[in-house]
Amino acid sequence: MQKAIPYMQIRGGSSKGLYFNAAALPQNTEEKDRILIAAMCGRGPTDIRQIDGLGGADPLTSKVGIVSLSKRDDADLEYEFVQVVLGEGKTDRTQNCGNILAGIVPFALETGMLPSQDPITEYRVFMINSESLCKVRVSTPNGKITYAGDASIDGVPGTSAPISCLYEGITGAICGALLPTGNKIDVIDDIPVTCLDNGMPVVLIRAEDLGRSGYESPNELSDDLELKKRLESIRLKAGHMMNLGDVSEKVVPKMTLIAPPRAGGIVTTRSFIPHRVHAAVGVLAAVTVATGCLVPGTVAETVAVLPENYKGDSYLLEHPSGNIAVSLELEAGADIPVVKSAGVIRTARALSRGEILLPEEDYV
Repeated sequence: MQKAIPYMQIRGGSSKGLYFNAAALPQNTEEKDRILIAAMCGRGPTDIRQIDGLGGADPLTSKVGIVSLSKRDDADLEYEFVQVVLGEGKTDRTQNCGNILAGIVPFALETGMLPSQDPITEYRVFMINSESLCKVRVSTPNGKITYAGDASIDGVPGTSAPISCLYEGITGAICGALLPTGNKIDVIDDIPVTCLDNGMPVVLIRAEDLGRSGYESPNELSDDLELKKRLESIRLKAGHMMNLGDVSEKVVPKMTLIAPPRAGGIVTTRSFIPHRVHAAVGVLAAVTVATGCLVPGTVAETVAVLPENYKGDSYLLEHPSGNIAVSLELEAGADIPVVKSAGVIRTARALSRGEILLPEEDYV
């Protein structure tokens, strides 16, 4: 018999992942990771097709959310994000995932970890990776979770019930500061860049500075070996400058090419994760990029198009699949603005539940 572990598979935002109750997994990280890699990849940890596991042969579908009740006074749930690195048989925990976050409260309700209210259920989630909080609201009419609604997000077909994610205390959560190098612009390999962390370490680069338009398709950029070599050289140097150390085995910082918007947004993005281009853009990466567009003096200043006399707090970022709306409230007046809050609307849908069956030669 193969070893069985209960799980759910949930589409969170424009990603898809396996969700586990932390109590169903070992506490030892090495043993836990062996199970997560086997769940995604089966007996082929370096097979990019993930044909013997439940992964979807893409970084966006090779993700894991581990959920537990929180013992903290300021949180209801705790969430650990794990990226199973495609084709490498290893995991990465150096970032959060705002898309997988969208499925955390639905998982807790579906599995009976927490009760629901009527018509909205709100819980605060402590994100272990960044040691920060997010208030998550889901639709629960008559005390039952629903995935049906009229909210749409680009990169996902159809509409669903909206899930509101309001982040708290994410500025500098991973690198220690919004501008971890202390500069609005650094020059790395003769290329001007802006290094930022508002929930996700990001390096902003004007596409034109690398001889690209910034409107290329994800496949075109992913196959551009000369560009990827230059970006990786910059990324490795930026990692040390951003207090991340050696990032050669990490998926951060996210290298993000920016160009002027074409469809009513404030900027166009092409985000590497870290060596293939995202079909859209990560949630927390989008929050960080939008923040960079609002800080005067960054490389985005000559690229971003901000609404004149705009008094709202929602900004559209364009990406290969459409756009994402980011809610930002900044405390104006300072040379480096203070981010008071940041939020996004996501959707989710439970796809399956049952037991992961692990290869018996390894786990029985």
